[in-house]
Amino acid sequence: MVRGQETIFLILVTPLVTIPVGYAFYQPDPAYTAWVKEDNRMKKLGTAKALRPEQPTPNPEYPSKQQVALTLLEEFCRDCPYVTIKLILADALYGTADFMDKAALITRQSQVISQLRHNQNVCDKRRKWKLDEYFKAYPGVPKDIPIRGGKSERIIIGSARLNVEAHGCMRFVIAIRYPEQKEYRYLVASDLSWRTDDIVKAYTLRWLVETVIEDLKVHEGWGKSTKQPGVEGSRRVLILSLLCDHCLILHPEQQARAAAKEPLYTIGSLQRHLKLEAFTVWLEEWLEGEGLDNKIVQLTEAILPLVPLQKSDKHMTGHELGKLEPTPGLKYRIQELQACIN
Repeated sequence: MVRGQETIFLILVTPLVTIPVGYAFYQPDPAYTAWVKEDNRMKKLGTAKALRPEQPTPNPEYPSKQQVALTLLEEFCRDCPYVTIKLILADALYGTADFMDKAALITRQSQVISQLRHNQNVCDKRRKWKLDEYFKAYPGVPKDIPIRGGKSERIIIGSARLNVEAHGCMRFVIAIRYPEQKEYRYLVASDLSWRTDDIVKAYTLRWLVETVIEDLKVHEGWGKSTKQPGVEGSRRVLILSLLCDHCLILHPEQQARAAAKEPLYTIGSLQRHLKLEAFTVWLEEWLEGEGLDNKIVQLTEAILPLVPLQKSDKHMTGHELGKLEPTPGLKYRIQELQACIN
């Protein structure tokens, strides 16, 4: 870590595997960080805005997280032009008009899904609302939604195509929460011709990013071995972890299951299985010629089941991705709504 740097990942979710395909380090601008700290201190003292220091101009040497993410998308699209991208999923930090418009342009498709804040201004054909006020007036209804192509769960969903003031255009806004929750989470989608259910199903894939990062940290060395100082030291350890991730995906067991379109194994269970296999191979070589071949075979057959291979929910093999595309019949309705708003 250098000055609080963070790692931004680009994860590719396919019908077969989920893999990291890009990463970059984000480092905050020290001048901006110092300004925020001082500005917050003076706010608490009740200092008027005119008397507080002005925000420093952006330093090109310290690009924002949105700029870093857009660069990752540009690099991937340039290096892998044969990959057809259906949509972009990003967390709440990237729910800005600039990021969503540029990400759609870079990837040459129209759907970018992120989140909005509860207090953002939106407009329907009658009036202006705060986002949470709108969905209090028009609450959602319960629906059963398949989570990442698997088991369905009951979710309260409300949706509307609204003009988002900060974006300066109409967006598809969706409020979601579980029945036991009180507050909604607000999704925003750039393509207005998708169905509500399809957007929500697609957004559940966002959780796969967390499983990729967990595997890198827990099972592939990134969490325990990040002791080398500086950006270069951090990069070396992360590259080794990413190579480990890709190698385990290319393991014959994984390849066979992918070819048969069966769920792949978890990284943790596969890693434990490989360690035990390596131990039995070493034991067989060590005791070679001692007349214990049958005993070793019996031992191997007895201990390998102790570390069973477990099916992974990180990879979408054996799961249904859902309809990740527009609904043609909705395009005509979008034109009518835009005419009403304008």
